[in-house]
Amino acid sequence: MGRSRSRSKTPRRHHKSSKHSRKKSRSKDRSSSRSRNSKHVEKSKERSSKSRKRSRSASTSSTSDTSYDGSRRKKSKGRSKMDEVDRLAEMERQRRVKEAEQKFESKRCSSLLPVHYAHLSIMQEPLPGTRSATTPSKILKVVEEEAAKRIELLVKKRVEEELEKRKEEIEQEVAKRVEEAKRKMETEMMQELERQREQQRREELARQEEEARKRKELEDIMAENNKKIEEAQRKLAEERLAMIEEQRKMDEERQKLKKEQEKRVKEEQKKILGKNNSRPKLSFSLKPLS
Repeated sequence: MGRSRSRSKTPRRHHKSSKHSRKKSRSKDRSSSRSRNSKHVEKSKERSSKSRKRSRSASTSSTSDTSYDGSRRKKSKGRSKMDEVDRLAEMERQRRVKEAEQKFESKRCSSLLPVHYAHLSIMQEPLPGTRSATTPSKILKVVEEEAAKRIELLVKKRVEEELEKRKEEIEQEVAKRVEEAKRKMETEMMQELERQREQQRREELARQEEEARKRKELEDIMAENNKKIEEAQRKLAEERLAMIEEQRKMDEERQKLKKEQEKRVKEEQKKILGKNNSRPKLSFSLKPLS
């Protein structure tokens, strides 16, 4: 009778403790899953920092190969663009890895929880004809530790497998985005160079037009000055000709006056000398005296 009483009492206690232990195991599973999530996040951050360093070194080498202009401003601009592309690609990769980890962990936890509780209930049942040697809390603790270890190992293994599977895809996606960014940057640089060439061409054309305008103005000024000089020379020549003509007329008039004077003097001399009967005859007459 003592055995029957002990057997009838122990399952009830065991049943109550199993409910309590299930609640504890759920809370501990949640805390352990959170700690595992934090660990995986830290590991993913370390991997992302390493990959970021590698991508930055690769981006700096690629930018040094593609920077053919030689100016520091364009090199720094290209590097900043490549760093931005690498940063975006790394953020996208981290996001995908985190999503994959969360999806896998939630799936694994959901699949392992029923097994865990079944295993817990089996271990909590006492053997027929024997009493439980250990308390339910100790059994629960051992089971939780073992389950946490197994879950952590499985999650870690699964995450590594998933990352290994998607590593090539992620690298291809990153390389594709980097290549697209490089092509875009090269296109922008070519467009910028073309704009600069067009600007230089317009400036050169404007400079040539300005020089042609100034040259035409100088030619017009020189032509006007030459015209004024020619006009002044023509007027001076006309004045000189007029003066020469006036001088000639004065000389002719003087010669004419001189000839007339000489002719007059000769005639007077002839009259005085009486040559050629030029002197008038004198007549004398006597008047009678009255």
